[in-house]
Amino acid sequence: MSETRFTRDHEWVRLDGGIATVGITSHAQSQLGDIVFVELPEPGREVAAGEACAVVESVKAASDVFAPLAGRITEVNAALADDPALAGREPEAGGWFFRLAPSDAAAFATLLDAAAYAAFVEEAA
Repeated sequence: MSETRFTRDHEWVRLDGGIATVGITSHAQSQLGDIVFVELPEPGREVAAGEACAVVESVKAASDVFAPLAGRITEVNAALADDPALAGREPEAGGWFFRLAPSDAAAFATLLDAAAYAAFVEEAA
């Protein structure tokens, strides 16, 4: 069973079989509004934790999507190219942005769990 962790930049990450799947949270999507464009990173790219590696544009604004963990991008969600609104309809499921092979899987445990993320969002409101 995979566990979901979160960043203070409103990304979620699920580690499953040594591969991390990354997307934006429902909270981030609700702040952005209707998503109209997504720019995804190139597979094979090495990213540092906290590095901007994708972009999501909505009718309101453009925002960077940050890598929650350091590693190598292994896959991107090609469905978002044809249907960027998928990131808005299913932000924490089918609307994922990319997958990466973490260089340090133990760093996953340092990310926020669901309760800590909910408290963070509540404090920021």
